[in-house]
Amino acid sequence: MSAAFPAGPSEHPGRIMFTEVLEQPWVLRRLLSDGAAPIREVADAIAARKPRFVLLTARGTSDHAALYAKYLLEIRRGLPCGLTSMSTMTAYGARPDLTGVLFISVSQWGGSPDLVAATWAAREAGAITLAVTNNPDSALAAVAEFHIDVLAGAELALPATKSYTASLLALYLFAEGLGGDDGTEAASVVPDLADGVLARGAEVRTLATRYRFAGRMVVISRGYGYPTAREAALKLMETSYLPALAFSGADLLHGPLAMIDNRSPVIAVVPEGKGGEALRPVLDRLRGRGADLCVVGPAAETGRASAGFVLPVEGVGEELQPILEILPLHLLAYEIALARGYDPDAPRTMAKTPESS
Repeated sequence: MSAAFPAGPSEHPGRIMFTEVLEQPWVLRRLLSDGAAPIREVADAIAARKPRFVLLTARGTSDHAALYAKYLLEIRRGLPCGLTSMSTMTAYGARPDLTGVLFISVSQWGGSPDLVAATWAAREAGAITLAVTNNPDSALAAVAEFHIDVLAGAELALPATKSYTASLLALYLFAEGLGGDDGTEAASVVPDLADGVLARGAEVRTLATRYRFAGRMVVISRGYGYPTAREAALKLMETSYLPALAFSGADLLHGPLAMIDNRSPVIAVVPEGKGGEALRPVLDRLRGRGADLCVVGPAAETGRASAGFVLPVEGVGEELQPILEILPLHLLAYEIALARGYDPDAPRTMAKTPESS
């Protein structure tokens, strides 16, 4: 692991979440060593079927992994993608013609009844079905024609962390496999960089003090970073009960910018690449409104913000950076929850069951 748990009693709030956050580099290494070959086999089999379109379906954290896959498959593979509304098939009984469509279901536990039902309906409608889960024995894995195991191991904390980054890496390897490359060489640097990020917990703890009494937060990004913004907002909401709104930087300018003032904390996830370039005019507008701006990204951008976390992304393609981007934000959600007196291992109203994930 990357660091030791803070000194304290064994019942320390958030111990499970913290431990699982620190397991992520190990999980990524395991996936690269043990999971890459099976993923490549699945990718080769599906590529031979020549899907014409991709539909992605998921809930919660897995929905953000699916959104990441949408960027990957459209940009890297040139495959048009859409995110489904499961209720069209489960509640309304719609049966669109899905011949030649790749239907990818992403789920941590693979037990959500509507996800299982939608995947089965898609298969009956002619789709090539692929389940991406952390549970090869799940109902979802059973109904899909193909399955990818993200190999994150048992995840006990209610907020999903290691299964999220494992899903990102698995989907990256799959997308590269569709193009005839296993993707492992480019991804091989990520686990060590992840270790380095997670070793900087003291930086994040200091950053968290800025937001202990925040009434709301806004998280923004563009491109490959946008799923990170959405996932970070979800983690803040479910661990700290902090209203957190996630926007594409472009969407923020279409109205919501009006709510930003000098009392508005904004976290900007700035990728190194085209997404970050597209976000820069938005950052300038935020600075002009006096926003309390925290940038997670390259040093050049964090130096122009009121706070920041410099990500080590040199030599890492923009398409892989989301795996690193979310790590300090996992820690931030954990630290803010503790600072506000909450236990991130046991968010109120949440239950870790196969039916909810």
